[in-house]
Amino acid sequence: MIKYILLGIIQGITEFLPVSSSGHLVIMQRLLGITQNQVAISVVLHLGTALALVVFFFKDLLKLLNNFRLLLHLFIATVITAIVGLSGKEFFESLFTSALPVAFALIATGFTLILTKGFMEGKRNNVTFKDALILGFTQGIAIIPGISRSGITISTLLFRGIDRENSFRFSFLAAIPVIFGAAIFEARKVDFAMKTEIGNLFAGFIISFLVGILSLNILKIIIKKAKLYYFGYYCIIIAIITLLFIR
Repeated sequence: MIKYILLGIIQGITEFLPVSSSGHLVIMQRLLGITQNQVAISVVLHLGTALALVVFFFKDLLKLLNNFRLLLHLFIATVITAIVGLSGKEFFESLFTSALPVAFALIATGFTLILTKGFMEGKRNNVTFKDALILGFTQGIAIIPGISRSGITISTLLFRGIDRENSFRFSFLAAIPVIFGAAIFEARKVDFAMKTEIGNLFAGFIISFLVGILSLNILKIIIKKAKLYYFGYYCIIIAIITLLFIR
């Protein structure tokens, strides 16, 4: 169970902090020697962090009922993400078999985050149709392990001139249908007959949910202080360590 709790902690931290949860899970599963039930573990941990998003943004989700324009933009972003993700599904899945592509993707994430240092003073507070299209595409390529979904989407909105608070909010509202959808899609491959793992999976789910809530609060503070680029250096350091010591 300790391994599942550790993975839950990693998922809860890295799903929301811009350092790539998929990349870290690939690396950690190799370090912990986990070779079985990888799909089930990924599905359950992602459902935990998806629930954390729903709880954290519950008031914003209620407001969507009276904001058709924002709801439409979220729908557009979700559709584009789905198109990109499904069209490149086989290629993206092939990247999960090795830590090497993860390292290079982390480097790309790192440099993207470092670039945000010059784009933290955006003034726009409304996401446009074009913003939603671009975000949908970048969210789609974040399926690549090592590309941080939160990092790439928040960066995209900052580069487009959206202010920090709305970049944070729209990025994660757009993540909710994608994370739930991906988890449900992958759940088809899970062997739910593995009764011996239910307790371990539940522990991972609860930990990923609780740590996810904490991580969202931490990231919100960091973005307010315009320090998002710090994570870029972290991603590059982890990538170098991966290239040197993990295969």
